[in-house]
Amino acid sequence: MPDFHEEAFKKIDCLDCAACCKNYSPRFKNPDIKRISKYLQVKEGIFIEKYLQLDEEGDYVVSSKPCPFLGQDNYCSIYEVRPSDCARFPYTDEDVLLKRSKITLKNATFCPIVYYVLEKLLVVGK
Repeated sequence: MPDFHEEAFKKIDCLDCAACCKNYSPRFKNPDIKRISKYLQVKEGIFIEKYLQLDEEGDYVVSSKPCPFLGQDNYCSIYEVRPSDCARFPYTDEDVLLKRSKITLKNATFCPIVYYVLEKLLVVGK
């Protein structure tokens, strides 16, 4: 699986797509909120009020789409301190890919890298 992950990232440029940032939100955990607030030089409460909302599962997510930190050029203005969900996405080098099939299949509908890795896994499995 790690080989397919590396291969996908060599063939597909996330900056050409950014569908994840345009249509979905990562979870912002407390360490993410602390780190990003510090980076933006705002108090955590102000950061939450300005950019986040609680979803139905009680997680903080961005309150608007696309992500307010996504630029016109598909670059992330907080890339160096982005949420851990963003840093780990699309999970194609983790066991999450196989253990959480529902989220993997959802991600494959918009992320060409997930689709590519799943397609490779299917070919190997035959």
